[in-house]
Amino acid sequence: MSNQYPDFFQKEVIEKSSEKPVVVDFWAPWCGPCRILGPTLEKLAKSSKGTWRLVKVNTDRNQDLSRQFGIRGIPAVMMFRDGEVVDQFVGVQPEPTIRRWLEPHITVTE
Repeated sequence: MSNQYPDFFQKEVIEKSSEKPVVVDFWAPWCGPCRILGPTLEKLAKSSKGTWRLVKVNTDRNQDLSRQFGIRGIPAVMMFRDGEVVDQFVGVQPEPTIRRWLEPHITVTE
């Protein structure tokens, strides 16, 4: 594989995304918009009953990883399926918009 990811990212995102969608929140502690978006993503992940995973990546601590994915602005959110980015958005979005963004990728069984 040409991309060398940190072990945690390889295991928690690349490998797990073959089982279910993985949403990666690229953020930093100093980023105001990140502190607004983070709790919304966490709430949605918790209420999803395990249909998808949320992984948070601190861009200050993972600068090489952020570069590999071309992160230029944060918060940046990427959806992974089968080890590939299938969708993404940058910036704070309201909860209904994030729900609509998730819908095409998440199979919800009632």
